[in-house]
Amino acid sequence: MPERTVVIGSAQGLHARPAQIFVHMAAQQPVPVSIRVGDRAPVPASSILGVLSLGAAQGTEVILSADGDEAPAALEALAGLLAGDLDAEEPDHV
Repeated sequence: MPERTVVIGSAQGLHARPAQIFVHMAAQQPVPVSIRVGDRAPVPASSILGVLSLGAAQGTEVILSADGDEAPAALEALAGLLAGDLDAEEPDHV
């Protein structure tokens, strides 16, 4: 199963607004994606409650994983999103 490690770039971490942006994009992927912090159990990337439960602050390393033919592209798109500052005004991803 392909994985991708990414550092959270948003100034306030994955709180409500950045998490919502991420979850929305994860739900649009052609393959199911999960996200985890360290050795904790993965949660569905398309679950707002799951993503918020991670408590991922700015600088936290998260691991994205997906399975299927389109997994690498999905992981690339979501990793790029998480690495950026989703707290910035008027993000391009909404």
